[in-house]
Parts: sequence; structure tokens; C-alpha cells
Amino acid sequence: MKHIILIALLFCSVGAHAQADLFGPSESKEARSGVLLNGNASFDFPAGDMADRFSNSWRLGPALLYKTKSNWLFGTKFDFIVGRNVNEDSLFINVADKYYTSKKNLYEFINNSGQRIGVPVYERGYAVGLSAGKIFSRSKDHPDNGVVVLTTAGFIQHRINIYDKDKTVEQVRGKYAKGYDRLTNGAFIEQYIGYIYFARNKLINFSLGADVLVGFTQGRREFLYDVMRPDNAKRLDVLFGLRGGWYIPIYNRKSEDLMFE
Repeated sequence: MKHIILIALLFCSVGAHAQADLFGPSESKEARSGVLLNGNASFDFPAGDMADRFSNSWRLGPALLYKTKSNWLFGTKFDFIVGRNVNEDSLFINVADKYYTSKKNLYEFINNSGQRIGVPVYERGYAVGLSAGKIFSRSKDHPDNGVVVLTTAGFIQHRINIYDKDKTVEQVRGKYAKGYDRLTNGAFIEQYIGYIYFARNKLINFSLGADVLVGFTQGRREFLYDVMRPDNAKRLDVLFGLRGGWYIPIYNRKSEDLMFE
């Protein structure tokens, strides 16, 4: 617990120092360069092959960007993909008994002790990529604020997570889970457009916008037990997202400003 408290205090100290440096003095009207630490959240609506397997989901994760004085952005990002509902109708049909029932994302099984229990399934995945873009500002007084366009390309992976919490349902655990989880991955490209804002009070720094992610993916399992076939089909996975992000800017400063601080 002491270590957790120490880390939290250290993070707050770094964040407070970064906020104090936001664009330097409040009267400054010059765009600045430096690092942007960014946390993102996106609520996604699936389309294409993604909509056949999953419902609405979330993407959550950090990003690290470098901003130039001319408002170009370069960096990297990582998103966790989390969703609740799975739309695969045939899932577990081959291991169901005559009393088997399913409701939304919950499936019933007989466990190792002969008890009937419910096992939930979820959407899980991640996307990691490199980003580049630009802030288009039309304000001389606020040159760091404006419309931001950001393109990201990288690798995406998703699967069905079978959450056997107590590890008592052998037929869907370990190597058997691979026959049901629909592991899928491949390349993606994402386009984001929104508005980025850095307040003069040095406390509020955020962006709001919309994005679309297109994944050129493929199934990666050799065999699916429920449908009795390989899962190697190519897919077009699409996510339309409403995205918000919060920034901690750490901007470059002149060496004389750092002395004896």
C-alpha cells in the first residue's frame, strides 16, 4: 500500500509540474513544441464483419505524442478493446446438454463437481499503432487549439473471452478455449477528426471528436469445435467511434528557465 501511495504522489507531482508549464506564461501567444501524454476513451459502433460477432464496445488506452511548433503531431497509441455482448449463435452448441440455456452473454455448463453454473463471455482485444497528424488552428491568440486530424496505422487483435472464473469447466478451458474464442488479428488504419483545446488556466486540456477504424483481419484458429471447420476467413472489421481524450503537456523550455528552479 505504501508503494501505491508513493507512486500516486509522484504521478500527481509530475502532472502538477507539467500543468504549470502549459504553454508557459498565460500571456504567451506562440505555439510550443513538446510531449503530450494522453488518455483516450472511445465508444464504438461496429460495422462490417465486426457487427456480425460483437455489439457496441469501448476502446480505452494511453497515447504518447510529440507536437512541433508548427502543430504537427507524431507518436504512438495503445487501445484496449472491451465489450459485453457476443453474437455468435452456435457458440458451445456441441457441448450443451438438454437443459442447456443461454442468455445474452451468459452460458450454462455442468462443471467438474456436477453443478450447473453460468459462464459469461466477453469481447476483448487491443489495437496498437503509430500516429501522425496536425492541428489546424485559426486563432492567433490560441495557436495550439484547433481542429485536429490524426491518422493511425498498426495491428489489431480481438477474440471472445470465456470467463470461467473458478476454472471448473474443463470443456471450455485451456487448449479447448482456442476452439471457441475466434481469435482474429491483422492490420488496421484509423482516421480521427476532432477539436483539441488547451485552456489558458493551464488545467483543462482535452480533445473531442469521431474516428473510424478499419481492420483488414483474418481468423487465426485451425479449427472451431462448434461449427466443425477452420477459422481462416479474411474479414473487414470496422469500428465507428465517439472519442474523448485528456492531455498532460510537457513542453520544451529554454535551458535558462530550468536553472535553479
